[in-house]
Amino acid sequence: MSRIDDIYDWFDSRFGLGAAQSFLGKAFPAEDSFLLGEVALFCFGLLVASGTFLGFFYEPSTTATQYQGSVMQYQGEEMPAAFVSVLQITYDVPFGMLIRRMHHWAAHLFIASIALHMLRVFFTGAYRNPREPNWLVGLGLAGLSMGAAYTGYSLPFDEFASTAVGIGYNVTLSIPIFGEWLSNVAFGGSFPSSSTIPRLYFFHVVLIPLAIAGLLAVHMAILVRQKHTEAARDEDVQGRETVDADDGTVIVGLPAVPNQAAVSAVVFFLTLATLSLLSGFLPVHNIAEYGPNNPASTPELIMPDWFLMWGYGFLKLVPSWLSFDLLGIHFSAEFIGGLLLPGIVFGVVALWPFIDSSSEQVHFTADPTERPWQTAVGMAGITFIMAASIAGMDVVLSDVVGMSTAALRPYLIGLVVGAPVLIGFATFAVLGGFGSDPPTEGTATTDGGERKTEDEE
Repeated sequence: MSRIDDIYDWFDSRFGLGAAQSFLGKAFPAEDSFLLGEVALFCFGLLVASGTFLGFFYEPSTTATQYQGSVMQYQGEEMPAAFVSVLQITYDVPFGMLIRRMHHWAAHLFIASIALHMLRVFFTGAYRNPREPNWLVGLGLAGLSMGAAYTGYSLPFDEFASTAVGIGYNVTLSIPIFGEWLSNVAFGGSFPSSSTIPRLYFFHVVLIPLAIAGLLAVHMAILVRQKHTEAARDEDVQGRETVDADDGTVIVGLPAVPNQAAVSAVVFFLTLATLSLLSGFLPVHNIAEYGPNNPASTPELIMPDWFLMWGYGFLKLVPSWLSFDLLGIHFSAEFIGGLLLPGIVFGVVALWPFIDSSSEQVHFTADPTERPWQTAVGMAGITFIMAASIAGMDVVLSDVVGMSTAALRPYLIGLVVGAPVLIGFATFAVLGGFGSDPPTEGTATTDGGERKTEDEE
């Protein structure tokens, strides 16, 4: 036996390398849409790397500091240290502007890839038994990613950021019973206070990233344990062994090493190239234009990023008269629009795998065109979020159509309520949901596959 064999046996006896060899041969379905999860994972890694670079130069403080840098209009002025440090990162630190832009666009792509990944899972029914827990983990990742982005773009403490933080503070304060306590924990007391930026910085760089990393680890562990879903096979698959078309216990695809590893490497470099291209040519939030926080003024146009626009739309649409008292507890319009309605949306998404449930394990993805009512609900949900996002841009719309935001509100409420219903019924009708004999979905079997019905055969 060679020395190399001796070394391998020594490590094998302690770490069970044989099990690792079997993991390296784990099959991955050769479907491009499955790579959205990898894009999200790579974006998170790039966010951590770029955020670490930015953290060396950012100062999470509102203490007045004299600015000495490249932006002439602020030369010699006393401004919050957080604002000054971001100016220096942007204009004076070598590659600072590029890294800041890359951090920005990586955050957007991270959230977008999670959203698209969840939509793929939804429309193909890949959330069904036994994958309901991973659906909930994915929803948690979506919520945390939006929280990370919100705390992140609040950190420059310019006019835009301070206004956004103020809205978040007021919404948090509006929570019945616990609002004051939660606002003290999250924002360090009455906004703006000297503790607000340090608290948000701690959430942004420590608590939320750790929570995201933990859920990513749980997500991957569940995925390895349960295996991927796979598209239904048209016929038996011939290889070293024949795999029956309805055998869901065996995944047909690429082995993790070296095939899938090579594909993942390509996806990583494509993700990096995309972010580099965006960072090189597209600007991000211009804090020099907004200027440092000024409690006496408010910018003319304040809108959140696209992934929070739908929640902002709820805030815009809920009228102030909707506030009410129940059993001595006050429920304000800010709470209803800012937290209750978004909470209901997240609650429905969380409950969906238990609404469209399966008593048997399902390891094959479904064709969305053969699931009329599920696909109709999905299309209605997308339309609902898009309509609410349009409502969040009411100030822009009022300039375009020449109407006041108050005059626009009834039309926007009609859009948010009516458009999802219309799109949902139209989708259901197009997919044959109202027909006497709609497309029949495969019946789940105890081995996790889907056997064709007699009609399909």
